[in-house]
Amino acid sequence: MGKIKKIVFTVTNDITYDQRMERICTTLSENNYDVYLIGFLKKRSVKLETKTYKQTRLPVLFKKGKLFYLEFNFKLFWYLLFKRFDIYCGIDLDTLLPVFLNARLKGKLIVYDAHEYFTELPEIVDRPIIKKMWLRLEKYLLPKIKYNYTVGAAIGEILSQKYQQPYTIIRNVPVYQEEKENHFIQNYILYQGALNKGRGLEPLMQAMAFIDAELYIAGEGDLSAELRDFASTLPHANKIRFLGYVRPSELKKYTLEAKIGVNFIENIGLSYYYSLSNKFFDYIHAGLPQITMDYPEYASLNAKYHVALLIADLKPNIIATSVNSLLQDAMFYSQLKQNTVIAAKELNWQKEELSLIQFYDGVK
Repeated sequence: MGKIKKIVFTVTNDITYDQRMERICTTLSENNYDVYLIGFLKKRSVKLETKTYKQTRLPVLFKKGKLFYLEFNFKLFWYLLFKRFDIYCGIDLDTLLPVFLNARLKGKLIVYDAHEYFTELPEIVDRPIIKKMWLRLEKYLLPKIKYNYTVGAAIGEILSQKYQQPYTIIRNVPVYQEEKENHFIQNYILYQGALNKGRGLEPLMQAMAFIDAELYIAGEGDLSAELRDFASTLPHANKIRFLGYVRPSELKKYTLEAKIGVNFIENIGLSYYYSLSNKFFDYIHAGLPQITMDYPEYASLNAKYHVALLIADLKPNIIATSVNSLLQDAMFYSQLKQNTVIAAKELNWQKEELSLIQFYDGVK
């Protein structure tokens, strides 16, 4: 066994609910790496659970927008300056600059983990000045970074061609676990994830008027208050339930007991169009038939595994028709459910982590 390498990962969330980073950090900490994960502290942040890796959250005054990014990056730079690691990994473009500068100052290795195609996020694409600033940073940093990975083949190919650097694909898939108990399936549709722009939540809530089921929404985001206000104006508001932030262990229970999962993303920016979200795989591992977008990554996987009903438009009537077709066609529903069992045995973290370990063993 060689020298234990120290790795730091940096994210712009409070790390409690980041399942991808939990999997990555756990795997590496169990495979001869000393792992440190840094996020930021919110007013409502809950106490961190003990993990096999070290965790810290930097306090910030500003919680969103330009001032948040400036403050967090400033504090992150100075925090890292007085620490020493062998590998510095920035998660997405919004933490990469302080990581890059610290690694360069100390002559250490730099890794970029692109969870998103950052400059094509909806919050950026329709704001020309903001996009220009992030693009300038992207064009400065990414050609200089030799070690990179991302969540899906489409984003990896785009970034690789654009910046002439290789991108390994590490998909955001759950740990495979055979369920030992039968879960009582309840009559609700589940959305899990961020409550941000472009997630199709308004038309989904409108569609519930024509669906004989409830809607459970697990997560929070920039539009949390706005979406709750919108739901309260609907005549069928009693059918919509906001669960707020849910710890991964509790979220799994909701997913296992749901009737249908939804993974809706509007085509507003290439990051969403080429996305491959963790909820797609979470639904598969819960044996949950889902309705998802007819976008390249989902269409490619669904052509192989047939675990979802694909839709191309997020109009309320189309959503309602799709949900009802699953609720009312028992044979189709059962077939999708059976297919998830096969897919989960192939699309899981036990297989994906081998690529992660191989990647980091090659960072030298």
